Amino acid sequence: PPFKPEKNSENGAMSSAVAQALPPSILALFAPRPPPPFKPAPEKRKMPRYGTVAHLVSEFEEPSATPAPKPAAVVESKEARRARKAEKRKAKGEADLEAKVEAYDPNEDSKIKGDPYKTLFVARISYDTTEAKLKKEFEQFGPIRRIRLCFNTETGKPRGYAFVEYEQERDMKTAYKQGDGKKIDGRRVLVDVERGRTVRNWKPRRLGGGLGSTRAAKAPKNAPAAAPPGYGGDAGGYGGAGGG
Repeated sequence: PPFKPEKNSENGAMSSAVAQALPPSILALFAPRPPPPFKPAPEKRKMPRYGTVAHLVSEFEEPSATPAPKPAAVVESKEARRARKAEKRKAKGEADLEAKVEAYDPNEDSKIKGDPYKTLFVARISYDTTEAKLKKEFEQFGPIRRIRLCFNTETGKPRGYAFVEYEQERDMKTAYKQGDGKKIDGRRVLVDVERGRTVRNWKPRRLGGGLGSTRAAKAPKNAPAAAPPGYGGDAGGYGGAGGG
């Protein structure tokens, strides 16, 4: 319990016996505080009386000489700024894509060689798969003349697809029918005919074409189903690119 000093019943002062037993540091706690300093009351200022502005009317500017106020600056909101930047990026992407589509001509590409009707397009290839491994897997359908495994020209990394040119067209057709879904290095590949040089106005997926569904816009729910694709028509297969 806290210490309570004994007090005399007459004047309430601490008993001398208790005062002598306490150390000076404790006795200082019971010392009276000094009185607050005296401060006179603040003087009330005399405020001027309210008047009119009639004597200042002559100093006013003429309304005709007053310049028009500047329009308030329009502050762009965060949502509007985000939408503007997205629209700018979209327009730039569409312009770049249009320029690439105009420049795309697989028949004039020096890297594309061989007979397009003997060439098989192979996609979804593992990045670890080599040309030798790919040749070994597809040689069972017939002798192969050339294999072109495509790489990114900027990074040098494989792009996951290749072109296989056979000696005979019938061997290519056999590989087209039997090679789809073949498992190579842990991945099932997808095969198709080469469409860059065999289908008129064909565009690869990187230019907004192809027949894959992952990058295409979703069709309306009530839209009629498309007819199954075939070989050699204006559409078909799964997105053969430029050529072999």
